[in-house]
Amino acid sequence: MAVTTDNYQKLSQNSRTPLIELRGVSKSFGDKAILDRVNLKIDPEEALVIIGPSGTGKSTILRMIAGLMPIDKGAIYFNGRKRTGLIEDQSDPIGISMVFQQDALFDSLTVEQNVGFSLLQHSNLNRSKIKDLVDEKLEMVGLAGTNDSFPSQLSGGMRKRVSFARAIMSDPDNPKSRPEIVLYDEPTAGLDPIASTVIEDLVRDLQCTKRGCGTYIMVSHQHSTIRRTADRVIFLYGSKIQWQGTVEEIDTTDNPLVKQFFSGSIDGPIRVID
Repeated sequence: MAVTTDNYQKLSQNSRTPLIELRGVSKSFGDKAILDRVNLKIDPEEALVIIGPSGTGKSTILRMIAGLMPIDKGAIYFNGRKRTGLIEDQSDPIGISMVFQQDALFDSLTVEQNVGFSLLQHSNLNRSKIKDLVDEKLEMVGLAGTNDSFPSQLSGGMRKRVSFARAIMSDPDNPKSRPEIVLYDEPTAGLDPIASTVIEDLVRDLQCTKRGCGTYIMVSHQHSTIRRTADRVIFLYGSKIQWQGTVEEIDTTDNPLVKQFFSGSIDGPIRVID
């Protein structure tokens, strides 16, 4: 059953103010509707994973929340405050960091320069203090001592961890710079099972530590990543949220879309794209 506006409003009654809320959000590219009046709430300290076939708007949701892409209709609220425009148009009431599917590191910069980039560009901290903060973050992601390495010298899993360290970097003199939510776009894509497990554990570890970030939204196709990192899962298909539930409910739901997705069957309501 799709999550309709009426059902959403009933579920929302008597609930606390969500950290992030999408209300009736729609997005199209040309004649193709990617999202159609989508309603979604993310509470503080929640780990939400968005799943569904390729091309259904999962990464689009992340980019709209990050303020990198405009919405066509509807609104996005942060701690009950409506955002107007994109990220460069205003200061959001919460800090948001994003880890892209491709690690998006600067190839010509060292690990230390990549992780400390935002502070080097936008803070008044001296280089010694920035280095101390970089060292702290690199230790958190298990990469102590890699400061002088370049991205090309690291494995795919290590580059992912560098991007995590960069995402949770903040200026201690500016509490507003600390991210309250991290957006992960396919963080284990292209990694072998062991490297994926390292990243999955790291995502959870960063959520639990006070030096990390307690809330995250993740897009993923990988079954192990979904099952090991999600508190709540939503299934996006046909421009709408078609199902939501806990990881445990994945194995008990009668929803044919979810059952087909996790079985990998080509038979079912999900259209197979050649």
